[in-house]
Amino acid sequence: MTQGDSGRTSTILVPVFVPAVVVIILLVVGTISNPDLAGRVFSTTLAYITTTFGWFYMLAVAFFLVFIVSVAFSSWGHIKLGPDHADPQYSFPAWFAMLFSAGYGIALLFFGVAEPVLHYATPPAGAGETVDAARQAMQIAFFHWGFHIWAIYGLVGLVLAYFSFRHGLPLSMRSALYPLIGERIHGPLGHAVDVFAILGTMFGIATTLGLSVAQINAGINYLWPAVPVNVTVQIIAITIITGLAILSVVAGLDKGIKRLSIVNMTLAVALMLFVFIVGPSIHILESFLQNTGSYLNNIIERTFNLQAYTRSDWIGNWTLFIFGWTIAWAPFVGLFIAKISRGRTIRQFVVGVMLVPSIFTFLWFSIFGDTALHQIMNEGYSTLIGDVQADHAVALFKLYEVLPLSSIVSFITVCLIITFFVTSSDSGSLVIDSLASGGAGVTPVWQRVFWASSEGAVAAALLLAGGLSALQTMTIASALPFALIMIISALGMWRALVIEGHHHNSLQLDLQQRLSGTSGRGLWRRRLLGLVTFPDRDKVSEFLATTVSKAMHRVERELVKQGWSATVHSEDNGTRIYLEVIKPDQVDFIYEIRMLEQALPDYAYPGMTHIDAEVDKYYRAEVFLRRGGQSYDIYGFDQQDIITDILDQFEKHLHFLHISPGNLPWKMAEHDEMLQLMAEAPDPDAR
Repeated sequence: MTQGDSGRTSTILVPVFVPAVVVIILLVVGTISNPDLAGRVFSTTLAYITTTFGWFYMLAVAFFLVFIVSVAFSSWGHIKLGPDHADPQYSFPAWFAMLFSAGYGIALLFFGVAEPVLHYATPPAGAGETVDAARQAMQIAFFHWGFHIWAIYGLVGLVLAYFSFRHGLPLSMRSALYPLIGERIHGPLGHAVDVFAILGTMFGIATTLGLSVAQINAGINYLWPAVPVNVTVQIIAITIITGLAILSVVAGLDKGIKRLSIVNMTLAVALMLFVFIVGPSIHILESFLQNTGSYLNNIIERTFNLQAYTRSDWIGNWTLFIFGWTIAWAPFVGLFIAKISRGRTIRQFVVGVMLVPSIFTFLWFSIFGDTALHQIMNEGYSTLIGDVQADHAVALFKLYEVLPLSSIVSFITVCLIITFFVTSSDSGSLVIDSLASGGAGVTPVWQRVFWASSEGAVAAALLLAGGLSALQTMTIASALPFALIMIISALGMWRALVIEGHHHNSLQLDLQQRLSGTSGRGLWRRRLLGLVTFPDRDKVSEFLATTVSKAMHRVERELVKQGWSATVHSEDNGTRIYLEVIKPDQVDFIYEIRMLEQALPDYAYPGMTHIDAEVDKYYRAEVFLRRGGQSYDIYGFDQQDIITDILDQFEKHLHFLHISPGNLPWKMAEHDEMLQLMAEAPDPDAR
C-alpha cells in the first residue's frame, strides 16, 4: 500500500494483488498463444471435474440452503448486520434492484426462453416434445434459478455483512474465517482466500460477459442482418461494454450502479408485462402456480439428483455449470449485497435475498418460457426448437418474431442486456478492487479501471479459446476451491453466532437494576431530572468534556494500574468519547458516550404548538457498546454514577468472555477484586 502527497494513491494489498494478477495474465497469454491447445485442456478439465466432484457441488449447495434458512428462522434472526441502532442504507426497491442486477439479470435474458425450450426438446429423462417434457422443463428451470442460487449468494453476503458491520472486520472473504483462525486472517492463509475469491469472481464475470455478448450479437444480427455472428463482432462488443463499465465504475456506487440498476429493473419489468399481456396470459398464471407447486414438491429429490444410474453430459452442462457459475460469482455478488445491506436484520436479509428474487424469477420463466412452450405446443411454432438448438443466444429474439412490435422489443432487449452487464461489470470491479485492497472501502479510480479492463481481457481470451465451453470450464474449476471456503465460512459464522448468543445473554440486564440506587440516594432525582429536561448542544458537550471525561479517565488509570491496556478517546469534535479496553486474543471492550440530536417531544412544553422544527431540538448523551446503541441517556449523572455504569457493563463483558467458547477460563475473583478497587478509588479530579 502506498501513500501520495496529495492523499491515498493506492490501496493495493501486494500479497493478494500480485498472485491474482499473475494467474490471470498467465491464463490470458497462454490462451491467446495457443487457442486450440487451451480449448482441449479446458474440455478435458471440465469432464474430469464434473465426473469426480459433481457430488461435492450438489452436497455443498444443499448445505448452503439449509444453513442460511436455519439461521434466518433461529433466535439469531433478529441480529442486525451492524450496530443494534443501525438503519438500512437503501430503500427496499433500490436494494432489490441493485442485488438483482448484480445477481443474474443477464442469465434470465439468456436462459429465460432457451432453457425451457432445450429441456422440452431433450429432457434428462423420458421422451422429448411431450406434455411431461414441458412440465419437466419448467420444473428444472425453476430448480436451476430458484432458492439454491440465492442461497449461495445469500450465504456469502450474510457472512461478509455480519463480520464487517457487526464486528468491524474488513469487508473481505478472509474475515469469515476469523472465528476459526483469529488474527491469522491477516497472514498468508487470509491472502490465499482472497486470491481464490478474486479468481472466482473474475472468471464468473468473464462467463457472463461471454454469454451477454453472444446474445447481443444475435440481437444485432436479428435487427441488422448485415452484421455477422462471429467472435470478432463479440470481441468488439466486449470492448464497447467494458468502456461503458469503466465510465460507470468511475461514477461510483450511488451515481453509477444504483441508477443503472433501477433502469435495469424498470426495463425488465416492462418487458415482462409486455409479453404477459400479448402472450397467453391465463395460461401463464396457471402454469406459474402449477410450476411453483411442482418445484416445491420435488425440491429435495432434484437437490440430490446426480443421474448416478443414467450418467450423461446433461448434469455437467446444466446443473453443475449453473451451480458452479453461481459459486464463482458468489464472492462478487455476496460482497456487493453485503455492501448495500448494512442495518438489516439477518431474517430480513435472508427473506429479502432469497424469497423476492426467486418469486420474480419464477414469474420471468413462466412468462417467457411458458409463452415459448405454448407457441410450440399449441400454435405450431416448432421451428423455434431448431433455432434455439443451433444457437442458444437467439432464443429470446426468435420468440419475439411471433409477438407484436418485435423489432422495437428486440432493440429494447439489446439495450437491457448491455445495461445489465455494465452493472455487473462495474459492481464486480468494485468488489475485486476491494478484495485486492484488503477490504478497503474507498479505493483510487485507476484501480477500479484496471479491474474493469481485466474482466474484458479475460472474457475475450476465453472466447478465442473455445467460446462457451472454455467459459464453462473456468467457471466450474474456479468454483471448486471456493465452495470449500464457503463451507468453512458458514461454520465460522455459526461459531460466531453461538458466541454472540452468550454475549447477548450476559449483557441482558434490566435498566432499572443497573441504574438502581447503588451509587447514592440522589441518583433517582438525577434520573428524574434527565427525564423532564431537554438540554441544548452546549450543555451536553460540556457534560461530555468534563464529567464523562473525568469518569472515564479515572477508570482508565485504575485499569492501567492493574496491568490492563485501557485508553480514553475523544473524536468528532468532542461529540463522541469512549473507553477502550484491549485484552490480547479476546474481544475488546468499548464503552462510548455519544451526543445525539433528537426532536423535542410534544410533552416538553404542554399546551404549546411546535412550529420551528430547527429550534425544537435537544441533545442526549447516549451509551453505546460494541454491539451498538443501548437507548438510554446518562446526561445529569455525576462521575460516580457513570463509573458504576461503566463497571456494570464491563462486568457483563467479562462474564461473556468467561462463558464464551474459545475464551480462557479467567478467575472471576480477580475481576471482582479489580472492580471493587476501581469503585473505591479516590477521585483526583474531585473539587
